Amino acid sequence: MVCRSIPLLSCSATLLLLSALQALLAGPLRAEGQVLLSCDGTLVEARGQAERKRVTERLRFSLGLEAESPTADGALGLLQDRLAAVRRQLQGLQVQELEVSSPSTWQRGAEGQRPAAVQAQLQVSGALAPARLQPLVRQVGSLPGVRLAPVTTQASAVGDLAVQRQLLRDAYLDARRQALEIAGVLGRTTLVPLEIQLDGGMRPMPMLRATAADAAPPFDPKELQAPVDRLGLSARFCAR
Repeated sequence: MVCRSIPLLSCSATLLLLSALQALLAGPLRAEGQVLLSCDGTLVEARGQAERKRVTERLRFSLGLEAESPTADGALGLLQDRLAAVRRQLQGLQVQELEVSSPSTWQRGAEGQRPAAVQAQLQVSGALAPARLQPLVRQVGSLPGVRLAPVTTQASAVGDLAVQRQLLRDAYLDARRQALEIAGVLGRTTLVPLEIQLDGGMRPMPMLRATAADAAPPFDPKELQAPVDRLGLSARFCAR
C-alpha cells in the first residue's frame, strides 16, 4: 500500500488512522479498539478529545404517569383512564415510537392524616418534532398524574458515519499534538503510534421545566442545547 501522508501525521500514523476509519466503514463505532507495536524509544501517552454540534431533528421525551386509590383495582383503573387521556394528546402531536411500560403498584402506608392507599405508575416515551414542544409541555404535562422528565435533542442519522470519522481524526490529532509537545521537551522528533483506546460517544440531556403562567412566553425548542457528538481516546506513542 502506498502511504500518502495527511498534514501533521507521519506515514505510520496515517496508516493507523486509515485502518481505524476502514473499521468504521464496516460497522458502528466500537467502544474500544487497539493497535499494538513495539517501542525502542520513550513511551508517551496522551488523551485526545473532539466534539461536533449537530442540527436538532426531533425531541425524545419521557413522562411518568401515576394514580392512587384505596384499592389496587381502583388505582389501576384510574391509571388506565389517565393513560387514555395521555394517548389522545400524544396522537394529536403525531408522536413517533410511542412506548408504554407495564404498570406497577405498591402499598403506601398511612401518613399523618392521609390513609393508606395503593399507588400505581407506568412510563411513557416517544419522539416528536421540535415545533410541538410547547403543546407537549402545556397540554400533556398539565394532565392529572403526569410528571415530565428531561427532554433530549436528537440529530438526524444521516451523516452519522461522516461525523464519526471526523471525530476520530480530530481526537487523534489532538492526542498527537499533545504527544509532540511532550516529545519535544525530551528532545525527540519522531512519533510512532503504539496503542489507541476509544471512548464511547455521548449527547447531553437538557433539562426542561414547565411553569403555570399563561402569559409566559412559549417553550422554545431553539433554547434547548443542540445534540453534540463527542469522542475521546487514549493514545500511546513511541517517541524517538
